[in-house]
Amino acid sequence: MKLKCIIVDDEPLAIEIIESYCDRLEDIEVIATCTNALKAFEIVQQQQVDLIFLDIQMPKLTGIDFIKTLTNPPKIILTTAYRDYALESYELEVVDYLLKPISFERFLVALQKVYKFEQKIESDDPLMDDEAYIFLKSDKKMVKVMLSDILFIESLKDYIRIHTAEKNIISHQKISYLEEKLPEECFMRIHRSFIVPIRKIESYSASAIEVPGKELPIGRLYKNKVLEVLQSKHQI
Repeated sequence: MKLKCIIVDDEPLAIEIIESYCDRLEDIEVIATCTNALKAFEIVQQQQVDLIFLDIQMPKLTGIDFIKTLTNPPKIILTTAYRDYALESYELEVVDYLLKPISFERFLVALQKVYKFEQKIESDDPLMDDEAYIFLKSDKKMVKVMLSDILFIESLKDYIRIHTAEKNIISHQKISYLEEKLPEECFMRIHRSFIVPIRKIESYSASAIEVPGKELPIGRLYKNKVLEVLQSKHQI
């Protein structure tokens, strides 16, 4: 699946360079270019964006301030002529910080960091792999969560709570974002407020699912799909 990206820079030449680099690769698609962050904000609200190449010094709204407006930002690679923002940018969890002029080789290094995150999430069978994990921001830190440890995921409006046998982890993230990233063959949305790892399901009925230590309701809108998936697991 191609990464859908946008390029945001007030310099047309800078956009042209990044766009030409993207054109050399088969697994990345530029869906839009913007000369200001306000236009980029509109695009992010209207369609799926996996990655943003983002300049910092721009009129109307800086790249740094733009990031702060996003509740669930895509992956972001900053592209700038200034070194001064490096520390602040990493506190905002950007993937990489590229100084202009940007070489194609350095561009590829930044993309590899994006791919490594995606590959961890899209492992063929992460629940069978004890090393599969994700990082989620919790209490101003990036916390490693082993996928095989997850019992269920609970939505708390704009936050999620990851339940494991050892502890609970709260992260400022919408459950729909995590649902898109987790492999659907291993994790299943059963309710607007819950995602469960299929392998951890101990029993189920038409209205509820049991995982270790907890019974969770099956939402009306999810019922048909949930039961279809679970019934396909029946052994004859």
